[in-house]
Amino acid sequence: MNFSRLSLVVLATLVSGPAFAAAPEQPMLSAPSPAGTTLGGPAIPGVCYLSRDAVLTNSKVGLYATERLKQITAAAQAEVTADRKPVDAEIATLRGQVGKISENQLRARDKTLGEKLAAIKGKADLRTREIEQTRTKAIEGIFGEVQPVIVSVYTQHGCGILLDRKMVLGGNLTNDLTAQVVAGLDARLTTLPVEKVILPEAVRPN
Repeated sequence: MNFSRLSLVVLATLVSGPAFAAAPEQPMLSAPSPAGTTLGGPAIPGVCYLSRDAVLTNSKVGLYATERLKQITAAAQAEVTADRKPVDAEIATLRGQVGKISENQLRARDKTLGEKLAAIKGKADLRTREIEQTRTKAIEGIFGEVQPVIVSVYTQHGCGILLDRKMVLGGNLTNDLTAQVVAGLDARLTTLPVEKVILPEAVRPN
C-alpha cells in the first residue's frame, strides 16, 4: 500500500472537516425542556412553579449574555479557521507533488502537516472548553442576580414550595412565577459582564 497517497487522503479529510463546533441555532443559554401537557385541575395552594430556562431565554440579561456568547464563539471559530488556512494550502500543494518528489520527502512533509493539524485540533478543543466555562460562569452570574427576585416573588405569592416547571408533566400552573420573575430581573439589570474564560495551554507530552 502506498503510504503517501493513503496518508494524504487522511490529511485532506481531516482538514476539510469542521475545525470548530458551530454555534447552536437555539439561544446558547437555553436547555431543551419537554413539552408539558395542560391537564387542568384545581390550583394547589402554596405550590409554585418556575422555569429557569425561560428566565435565561426571555430576560434581557439572558438575551444579552446569549449574544455575547455567540460573539465569543464566532471569534474563536475565526481564529481556528485562520490557523487552518495555510495548512490547507500546504496540503493542496503536497497532494500535487505526489509522484514528483521522493517517498522520504513526502513522509517528512506529511508528518509535519499532521503535527500542524493536531495543534489546530488542540486549539479548537481548548477554545470549546473555554466557551463552555464562559457559558457556565454567565449562567451562575445571572442566577446570582435573579435569586433575590425569586425570593421576593415567591413571598408575594405566599408559596410554600417552588418546583421546576419543566419537571411537571401537566396540571394547573396558575402559580407559575416565571413571567413575574423575568419582569423583576429586567427591572434589576439588562446586561452582565461576559468575558471569555482563558484556560492555560495543555502541556504537551514528551
